[in-house]
Amino acid sequence: MSPTRPLPDICQQHLAAAFQPDMFKALCDPVRVSIIADLATRKDPVPVSAIAQCCGIDFSGVSRHLKILREAGLVSATKDGRSVLYQLRTEHMAQTLQGLADALRLCQKSAHEDVSS
Repeated sequence: MSPTRPLPDICQQHLAAAFQPDMFKALCDPVRVSIIADLATRKDPVPVSAIAQCCGIDFSGVSRHLKILREAGLVSATKDGRSVLYQLRTEHMAQTLQGLADALRLCQKSAHEDVSS
């Protein structure tokens, strides 16, 4: 087994700041990915009943998945009378993924600079 090469501190700092495990855990389920895809096609917030039509699962199952997505910051929920309307947090997702991509590029750049030094 070869010795472990230490990562540059700047790399670890940026990856730790950008990486959001809850978001990636939430995206590991195919039903939740289907819900994300469905919400991405909608302009306005929608109730659970509308989302349930996309996924072929019952209302309570969709509610459980939406709760996980909400807790991960991927969807927002707004109370509207007796129902709750859900909407994809597109900008938040895009910024999080872009932040992770930027951190990975910084690590790669840092590693190449260390090699050439």
